[in-house]
Amino acid sequence: MRPPKSLGREFNLFWGGQTVSLVGDRITVFVVPTLMIFALHASPFEVGVVAMAQYLGIPLLGPVAGVLVDRWDKRLTLLTCDVVRLAAVAAIPVAYWCGVLSTPLLFVCVALVSGATIFFNVGYLVAVPATVPEDRLVRAYSRLEGSSTVSEVAGPSIAAGLYHALGVAALLVDAASYLISAACFRHMRPWGNRTPQQGAVWSRLALGFRLNWADPVLRRVVAAAVILNSGGPVFVTVLPVLAYQGLGVSVGVFGAAMSAAAVGAVLGALAAPRISDRLGLGRTMAWALLLHCLVGLGVLAAPTLPAAPVIGVTFAFYGFFMSCINVCGAPIRQSRMTADNQGVTHAAFRTVTWGVIPLAALVGGLAVTLLTGELGVLGAAKAVMAGGTLLAAFSFLPASGIQRLLDRARRQEEPMLSGSAS
Repeated sequence: MRPPKSLGREFNLFWGGQTVSLVGDRITVFVVPTLMIFALHASPFEVGVVAMAQYLGIPLLGPVAGVLVDRWDKRLTLLTCDVVRLAAVAAIPVAYWCGVLSTPLLFVCVALVSGATIFFNVGYLVAVPATVPEDRLVRAYSRLEGSSTVSEVAGPSIAAGLYHALGVAALLVDAASYLISAACFRHMRPWGNRTPQQGAVWSRLALGFRLNWADPVLRRVVAAAVILNSGGPVFVTVLPVLAYQGLGVSVGVFGAAMSAAAVGAVLGALAAPRISDRLGLGRTMAWALLLHCLVGLGVLAAPTLPAAPVIGVTFAFYGFFMSCINVCGAPIRQSRMTADNQGVTHAAFRTVTWGVIPLAALVGGLAVTLLTGELGVLGAAKAVMAGGTLLAAFSFLPASGIQRLLDRARRQEEPMLSGSAS
């Protein structure tokens, strides 16, 4: 079997830095709730509050981020975001060793990481088409999604082992990963030049929202993502509570189960380009949305069946279909944007679709806290996770029409291309 064809030095540097950083991210995502439950003895509501902080910057900073990133040096922006995130993550173990770590302080640190990530993600999405030609975008996004899912395979096991050996110091690994990512950006050639635009900041913000709404494909993608993100974060936020407090799973077992589960996500990243070639990007994305949500109900089989295998198998399929969604969704959106307005269009999309996540995470933690007295931790966690999963499954409805619109747009473009060629 031949190795995949290289997409060039610039993309490889970008890809390598992100792969290391993503593994570090998974360590923090795993360690923070674990630290809260075992070291701070936090309630499900407090876990939900800190989970909310991961996405709080989206509705607050998302709109302006697109305008500013369009006007800034893109590479320098990403490098600076990595430095800010390094400092915020490193502050958590320092505060713990000084005896001042608390839920409010964790909230602040996580919110700082969230804010820097908002700006990073806008520049990140602009970086991919700047480093590879348009006809290789699907392959580029597939490799980036593969890195994301590889990080999900390695991350939880590494995090569990590091937490067992080092405790809160495991977070320093994530801090170091941001340093490596920044070094990769530093060694890349300049790309993504500043694109200053005429008009006030607020007019540019309004343009980003109008562009997402005016395009029928983008409008359906936005609707599907909003519905998915209204239910999916409930499931993810409550999962550690279900595992640790409801099912009595140890940190090591939970980490191993999550890593085994993420193998499915790696397979999804590899399979998505072939599936989309056969079914179409829009159709693949729509069915992946539905199946991604429905397979999450498999976690309800525990403790009737052993908890670790149930979590592992459920999340293997969960991750497989999530990879398909991400690999297909990014090029669909990219194909509907103009180069001059990528920043504001991406930022508006993130603001609308991710802006619901903080509320969903908070509702998940609060609902478990309120229902625990009546149902117990296990029953409350199961009920809340099932409700979030079923809500997210309705994302299939707006996504089901995307392929038809893409096919119509392609048929309209073909005569124009033929005329230009002649």
